[in-house]
Amino acid sequence: MSLIDLRSDTVTRPTDAMRRAMASAEVGDDVFGDDPTVIALEDRAADLLGKEAGLFVTSGTQGNLVAQLAHLGRGQETIAASESHIVIDEAAGHAVIVGTSIRALRERPDGTLDPAEIADAFRDPSDLHEPITGLVTIENTHAHSMGQPLSVEYTATVAAIAHERGVPLHVDGARFFNAVVAQGVSARELAAPADSVTFCLSKGLGCPVGSVVVGSKDVIWRARRGRKLVGGGLRQVGILAAAGLVALSDGPDGMIERLADDHANARRLAEGLADLDGIESAGGIAQPRPGQLDPDRVRTNFVIFGVRANRAAFLEGLRARGVLMIEYPHGTIRAATHHDVTEADVTTILRASREVLHEVVGQAGQPVGARH
Repeated sequence: MSLIDLRSDTVTRPTDAMRRAMASAEVGDDVFGDDPTVIALEDRAADLLGKEAGLFVTSGTQGNLVAQLAHLGRGQETIAASESHIVIDEAAGHAVIVGTSIRALRERPDGTLDPAEIADAFRDPSDLHEPITGLVTIENTHAHSMGQPLSVEYTATVAAIAHERGVPLHVDGARFFNAVVAQGVSARELAAPADSVTFCLSKGLGCPVGSVVVGSKDVIWRARRGRKLVGGGLRQVGILAAAGLVALSDGPDGMIERLADDHANARRLAEGLADLDGIESAGGIAQPRPGQLDPDRVRTNFVIFGVRANRAAFLEGLRARGVLMIEYPHGTIRAATHHDVTEADVTTILRASREVLHEVVGQAGQPVGARH
């Protein structure tokens, strides 16, 4: 049975163009700084986001980690959202490796933090009892709010609060280009207020491995030292960087503009699920109002929802029909669309969901595709 895998956009497989580029990539030794393909990728990423320099890293988690090492001193504190990846999904690297604390603020349903609360969260550096605030971070797109994209205006507002106090802003942009495409802005516009941005190549952009951190030359030099510290120095890694160059290209093989297809498929999926009895709103910050799943909240490639049934039984029923989703916080389920999921697959997913709901809830809901 062929699987339709919605567990994450990290399950994407490299395109044929990526495989060809990887097979023929010119390589050097990146620790010595002479892998030409890595250099080309870092330059391309920096240029796209309007920054001075870039650094190829193995993952988004490593990118966030080395950015923190670049910006923070031991014992300092970062202001971050309470349900952000840095806070709950990175094995406490901020504490274990960077040696810093987090002041976690509660997000709003649109994935943003209240600017007044950000301003109020800064510590008093003259008080010996308090850590010194050294960094503000935001996550764009914001995963737990159903992949909400954060705007240029919001990013600029947060950056202004940080910069007024002499503190940098880091954007965890694991799905940064989803935010760019969803809002119809340029990557330069969205990145401009930030002092550093990490974005993943291995999610919606479809590469097998890697992320890139961009920022000023000074920040990236410190991040490069941080990468060495955590064992991230790689050798002939141009083989992997070649896929990233394809993903970020302007031609027909580029993967940025096609993210709109993932967003459209996620919206189709949400609309179909909302028509089925047994599907309910996600709860938490993904959809704070109780009741039916609201497809209007699906702005990028995440669909987060609840079921009026045993969640594990629902997921197992889908798996038996060749559809994979995952459990998500607050008793929800997540489905992430990506370039290996087609519009036809969405129809198959909805059919399977209706069948499983009939088994575990006892109601079949409306016909699959009724709103398509």
